[in-house]
Amino acid sequence: MPQVLEFRLPDLGEGLTEAEIVRWLVEVGDVVAIDQPVVEVETAKAMVEVPCPYGGVVTARFGDEGAELPVGAPLLTVAVGSPVESAGGGADADSGTEDSGSGNVLVGYGTGAPPVRRRRVRPEGLKAAVAVPVTSVEAAAPAPAAAPDPAPGPVAVVSPLVRRLARQHDLDLRRLAGSGPDGLILRADVESAIRSAAEAPAPEVASSPADSSAVGERIALRGVRGAVADKLARSRREIPDATCWVDADATGLMAARAAMNDAAGAGAAKVSVLALLARICTAALARYPELNSTVDQEAREIVRLPQVHLGFAAQTDRGLVVPVVRDAHARTTESIGAEIARLTEAARTGTLTPAELTGGTFTLNNYGVFGVDGSTPIINHPEAAMLGVGRIVPKPWVHEGQLAVRQVVQLSLTFDHRVCDGGTAGGFLRYVANCVEQPALLLRGV
Repeated sequence: MPQVLEFRLPDLGEGLTEAEIVRWLVEVGDVVAIDQPVVEVETAKAMVEVPCPYGGVVTARFGDEGAELPVGAPLLTVAVGSPVESAGGGADADSGTEDSGSGNVLVGYGTGAPPVRRRRVRPEGLKAAVAVPVTSVEAAAPAPAAAPDPAPGPVAVVSPLVRRLARQHDLDLRRLAGSGPDGLILRADVESAIRSAAEAPAPEVASSPADSSAVGERIALRGVRGAVADKLARSRREIPDATCWVDADATGLMAARAAMNDAAGAGAAKVSVLALLARICTAALARYPELNSTVDQEAREIVRLPQVHLGFAAQTDRGLVVPVVRDAHARTTESIGAEIARLTEAARTGTLTPAELTGGTFTLNNYGVFGVDGSTPIINHPEAAMLGVGRIVPKPWVHEGQLAVRQVVQLSLTFDHRVCDGGTAGGFLRYVANCVEQPALLLRGV
């Protein structure tokens, strides 16, 4: 007799406690294979497709698209060992046991460990055609009733950016007609619906002074925006930060970059300014390891970290994210540049994994791409420092005793005053500026 196994939302990464259902990839009644993705969820760090560790027939789904579920909440139930499942090429029909799943849950983020104990429960709301016992994959209370399927059909949407845009403007994608191939809903379709809604006359509502608190658009602080807000607020609460800055003549750095790219040939990947600055940071951190550290407040200890996992700020349609170049201290400039390019593309498409967004020890923030010269960065908690880089622009500069037009950049360092004093921070920033002005200084450590 087939069993119904309950699959719960797994732990998707360190510090994450909930996820938002973006899109269901299966319907009730579908046959799924072991480790087949069944739902796309969005956490505070990344968009993730969650694979189910069981093969069988989907008997129930829990949660509508757009709903937030805590880690450990039921996602769906799967009947394993049923004739329908066997015909569909799922798990072994004779298994029907706890061994009929992969146990992976989510490769790289799941528990992978077998449950401590199991017991049978019968959740309400299961389809009458599948009246079979349910085996929970975790010891927990009986699962809630399955959420009813939406009345309209499935939504033909591919881009997560389109879905997010619709959610931000409270648009029901199931009621939009897509203009793309096979009815695919495009960003232009959503933007058109937003314009139509904005042009529609608003209903007249009597107002009073008591209603003034409800005036204005309210945007929920959740997902990436909420995670950023929490981290920045915690940084300001816990870290006594200070900032120092300096202007540097980047003419030599730009000339060195041009020479590197010319020497590499037409078909080679270009070395970016950000990659050069990242390599300079790793050299500076080797000289001033105090800034590659964190503070253990409970133990009242400064923890100096042996590896440099370099984060860099990237602005995306989902908000600000900080991908991490792991082991940057052991990479060449070319390797750092290739990894930055890969992570930037993943950030743009919303496919960064939680592992690629955590574990940084120092952050490089290039706000010059926004056309500004300076800033006082907020430290990316629990790190100890962040280097900010402004735009590189032609400015009057005294060079070799003569006034000349040079490529000038402003560098700013925000640091945790608990881990070092101003002399260390100033020394770090001065070394970075010296390398920007004379890139040959980096060769001394090669």
